Amino acid sequence: MAFDYSIDFTQINFREHPELYRVGKGEQGVLLVEPYKSEILPHWRFKTPEIAQISADKIYQLFQEYKAQGDFVGMDMARKFLQMGYTRSRRYANHKSGRKYGTDKTVLPREEDPIKAESAKIFYEKWQQAKLDPEYMTQLRAHRDRYEDVK
Repeated sequence: MAFDYSIDFTQINFREHPELYRVGKGEQGVLLVEPYKSEILPHWRFKTPEIAQISADKIYQLFQEYKAQGDFVGMDMARKFLQMGYTRSRRYANHKSGRKYGTDKTVLPREEDPIKAESAKIFYEKWQQAKLDPEYMTQLRAHRDRYEDVK
């Protein structure tokens, strides 16, 4: 089931109502789902590899804490922030301005930034650890079976 953008995210506490959460694809909803957005976003940074390492480690620590609490939505949101750390730092690694497309919708030429590329690598490794965590994978299937396969 796709991520449901039609619900009123300002009124829902997804910790209290995990049944309303949809995983969606990739990073969908990463900046909408509360209280997780507010818990994770302050730690999300990738300007330098040193900052990215601190950020990725902290977000992965939150992933582990959510896992210990049996909080799948928190785990998935931490996974999304790690994924977003990778994709955003990769974008800046490829395009100094952070913009992939010009005003005419053409792809701008790549300008490799090795510092942002290193930040991307750091986030990628933590994202893969979270995504491939056996407990995460079990809870992902359970969440989808319980809430998302309902038509």
